[in-house]
Amino acid sequence: MTASLTFRLSVHGLAALLLGASLAGCGGLSGSVSRDTFKPFVPEVVQGNFVSNEQRQALRPGMARAQVRDILGTPLIASLFHANRWDYAFSIQRQGVPAQNFRLTVYFKGDVLEQVDSDVLPSESDFAGRLVRPQSVGKLPPLQASEEDLKKFSPASNPTRTEMPTAPAALTRSYPPLEPAIR
Repeated sequence: MTASLTFRLSVHGLAALLLGASLAGCGGLSGSVSRDTFKPFVPEVVQGNFVSNEQRQALRPGMARAQVRDILGTPLIASLFHANRWDYAFSIQRQGVPAQNFRLTVYFKGDVLEQVDSDVLPSESDFAGRLVRPQSVGKLPPLQASEEDLKKFSPASNPTRTEMPTAPAALTRSYPPLEPAIR
Protein backbone atom coordinates (compact mmCIF):
# COMPACT_ATOMS: atom_id res chain seq x y z
CA MET A 1 0.00 0.00 0.00
CA THR A 2 2.75 2.44 0.81
CA ALA A 3 4.57 1.67 -2.43
CA SER A 4 1.49 2.52 -4.53
CA LEU A 5 0.84 5.64 -2.44
CA THR A 6 4.44 6.77 -2.90
CA PHE A 7 4.20 6.08 -6.62
CA ARG A 8 0.97 8.13 -6.87
CA LEU A 9 2.53 11.02 -4.99
CA SER A 10 5.60 10.96 -7.19
CA VAL A 11 3.46 10.88 -10.38
CA HIS A 12 1.37 13.79 -9.09
CA GLY A 13 4.49 15.66 -8.04
CA LEU A 14 6.09 15.06 -11.43
CA ALA A 15 2.92 16.23 -13.20
CA ALA A 16 2.78 19.38 -11.05
CA LEU A 17 6.46 20.06 -11.71
CA LEU A 18 5.97 19.60 -15.46
CA LEU A 19 2.92 21.88 -15.46
CA GLY A 20 4.82 24.54 -13.51
CA ALA A 21 7.79 24.38 -15.89
CA SER A 22 5.47 24.64 -18.91
CA LEU A 23 3.74 27.71 -17.52
CA ALA A 24 7.05 29.32 -16.64
CA GLY A 25 8.29 28.69 -20.17
CA CYS A 26 5.19 30.27 -21.68
CA GLY A 27 5.61 33.32 -19.47
CA GLY A 28 8.98 34.03 -21.07
CA LEU A 29 7.43 34.22 -24.54
CA SER A 30 5.53 37.43 -23.88
CA GLY A 31 8.62 39.59 -24.37
CA SER A 32 9.78 37.95 -27.60
CA VAL A 33 6.42 37.39 -29.30
CA SER A 34 4.50 40.53 -30.10
CA ARG A 35 0.91 40.98 -31.16
CA ASP A 36 2.01 41.40 -34.78
CA THR A 37 3.90 38.11 -34.92
CA PHE A 38 0.89 35.97 -35.81
CA LYS A 39 -1.34 38.04 -38.07
CA PRO A 40 -3.85 36.44 -40.41
CA PHE A 41 -3.31 36.94 -44.13
CA VAL A 42 -5.63 39.55 -45.56
CA PRO A 43 -5.99 39.27 -49.34
CA GLU A 44 -5.88 42.35 -51.50
CA VAL A 45 -9.37 43.40 -52.51
CA VAL A 46 -9.76 45.67 -55.55
CA GLN A 47 -13.23 46.57 -56.77
CA GLY A 48 -14.40 48.91 -59.48
CA ASN A 49 -12.71 51.23 -61.96
CA PHE A 50 -10.00 53.62 -60.84
CA VAL A 51 -10.64 57.10 -62.28
CA SER A 52 -7.76 59.54 -61.95
CA ASN A 53 -7.90 63.31 -61.64
CA GLU A 54 -6.47 63.58 -65.17
CA GLN A 55 -9.39 61.56 -66.55
CA ARG A 56 -11.85 63.69 -64.58
CA GLN A 57 -10.37 66.88 -66.03
CA ALA A 58 -10.68 65.51 -69.57
CA LEU A 59 -14.48 65.42 -69.25
CA ARG A 60 -16.38 68.38 -70.69
CA PRO A 61 -20.12 69.08 -70.75
CA GLY A 62 -21.51 68.32 -74.18
CA MET A 63 -19.46 65.16 -74.79
CA ALA A 64 -21.21 62.11 -76.21
CA ARG A 65 -21.66 58.93 -74.15
CA ALA A 66 -19.17 57.10 -76.36
CA GLN A 67 -16.52 59.76 -75.69
CA VAL A 68 -17.11 59.51 -71.92
CA ARG A 69 -16.85 55.72 -72.12
CA ASP A 70 -13.58 56.05 -74.05
CA ILE A 71 -12.10 58.26 -71.31
CA LEU A 72 -13.48 56.54 -68.18
CA GLY A 73 -14.15 53.00 -69.33
CA THR A 74 -17.30 50.98 -68.74
CA PRO A 75 -19.25 52.24 -65.72
CA LEU A 76 -19.48 50.05 -62.67
CA ILE A 77 -23.17 50.84 -62.28
CA ALA A 78 -25.44 51.66 -65.23
CA SER A 79 -28.99 51.18 -64.00
CA LEU A 80 -32.05 50.71 -66.21
CA PHE A 81 -33.99 52.89 -63.78
CA HIS A 82 -31.43 55.72 -64.05
CA ALA A 83 -30.47 55.63 -67.72
CA ASN A 84 -29.18 59.19 -67.54
CA ARG A 85 -26.60 58.37 -64.83
CA TRP A 86 -23.36 56.35 -64.76
CA ASP A 87 -21.56 55.59 -61.50
CA TYR A 88 -17.87 54.80 -61.22
CA ALA A 89 -16.77 53.50 -57.83
CA PHE A 90 -13.37 52.22 -56.81
CA SER A 91 -12.10 50.69 -53.57
CA ILE A 92 -8.88 48.95 -52.66
CA GLN A 93 -7.96 47.27 -49.40
CA ARG A 94 -4.43 46.02 -48.86
CA GLN A 95 -2.72 44.74 -45.75
CA GLY A 96 -0.55 47.42 -44.19
CA VAL A 97 -2.06 50.26 -46.26
CA PRO A 98 -5.17 52.29 -45.37
CA ALA A 99 -8.26 51.46 -47.46
CA GLN A 100 -8.97 53.84 -50.34
CA ASN A 101 -12.41 54.63 -51.78
CA PHE A 102 -13.22 56.94 -54.69
CA ARG A 103 -16.50 57.76 -56.40
CA LEU A 104 -17.45 59.57 -59.63
CA THR A 105 -20.92 60.02 -61.14
CA VAL A 106 -21.67 61.40 -64.58
CA TYR A 107 -25.13 62.64 -65.58
CA PHE A 108 -26.41 62.73 -69.15
CA LYS A 109 -29.22 64.61 -70.79
CA GLY A 110 -30.22 62.45 -73.70
CA ASP A 111 -26.90 61.30 -75.19
CA VAL A 112 -24.85 64.30 -74.03
CA LEU A 113 -22.82 64.75 -70.83
CA GLU A 114 -24.47 67.31 -68.59
CA GLN A 115 -22.81 67.15 -65.16
CA VAL A 116 -19.95 65.41 -63.33
CA ASP A 117 -19.99 64.81 -59.56
CA SER A 118 -17.01 63.22 -57.81
CA ASP A 119 -14.89 62.92 -54.70
CA VAL A 120 -11.46 64.50 -54.68
CA LEU A 121 -9.62 62.13 -57.01
CA PRO A 122 -5.86 61.54 -56.84
CA SER A 123 -3.61 61.86 -59.86
CA GLU A 124 -2.20 58.65 -61.28
CA SER A 125 1.21 59.24 -59.70
CA ASP A 126 -0.33 60.07 -56.29
CA PHE A 127 -2.43 56.91 -56.41
CA ALA A 128 0.59 54.77 -57.32
CA GLY A 129 2.46 56.32 -54.38
CA ARG A 130 -0.36 55.42 -52.01
CA LEU A 131 -0.14 51.75 -52.98
CA VAL A 132 3.38 51.40 -51.62
CA ARG A 133 3.57 49.96 -48.14
CA PRO A 134 5.66 52.01 -45.73
CA GLN A 135 8.89 50.17 -45.07
CA SER A 136 11.39 50.85 -42.37
CA VAL A 137 14.88 50.84 -43.74
CA GLY A 138 17.74 50.55 -41.29
CA LYS A 139 20.94 52.51 -41.61
CA LEU A 140 22.64 51.68 -44.87
CA PRO A 141 26.43 51.42 -45.02
CA PRO A 142 28.23 54.02 -47.13
CA LEU A 143 28.78 52.84 -50.68
CA GLN A 144 32.27 54.25 -51.03
CA ALA A 145 35.65 52.60 -51.23
CA SER A 146 38.84 54.26 -50.09
CA GLU A 147 42.03 54.07 -52.12
CA GLU A 148 43.34 51.34 -49.80
CA ASP A 149 40.19 49.28 -50.39
CA LEU A 150 40.54 49.63 -54.14
CA LYS A 151 44.21 48.60 -54.03
CA LYS A 152 43.20 45.35 -52.30
CA PHE A 153 41.26 44.33 -55.40
CA SER A 154 43.61 45.54 -58.14
CA PRO A 155 45.35 42.73 -60.12
CA ALA A 156 48.83 44.17 -59.47
CA SER A 157 48.46 43.86 -55.69
CA ASN A 158 47.02 40.33 -55.83
CA PRO A 159 49.92 38.02 -56.85
CA THR A 160 47.78 34.88 -56.95
CA ARG A 161 45.71 36.14 -59.88
CA THR A 162 48.49 37.31 -62.22
CA GLU A 163 47.94 34.64 -64.84
CA MET A 164 45.12 35.05 -67.35
CA PRO A 165 42.26 32.64 -66.96
CA THR A 166 42.05 30.02 -69.67
CA ALA A 167 39.00 29.74 -71.87
CA PRO A 168 36.67 26.88 -70.95
CA ALA A 169 36.84 23.77 -73.07
CA ALA A 170 34.53 23.75 -76.04
CA LEU A 171 31.24 22.09 -75.30
CA THR A 172 30.20 19.12 -77.38
CA ARG A 173 27.43 19.72 -79.85
CA SER A 174 26.04 16.19 -79.94
CA TYR A 175 22.72 15.65 -78.29
CA PRO A 176 20.90 12.40 -77.57
CA PRO A 177 18.09 11.61 -79.99
CA LEU A 178 14.63 12.83 -78.98
CA GLU A 179 12.91 9.67 -80.17
CA PRO A 180 14.10 6.08 -79.88
CA ALA A 181 15.48 4.46 -83.03
CA ILE A 182 12.94 2.41 -84.98
CA ARG A 183 13.78 -1.28 -84.99
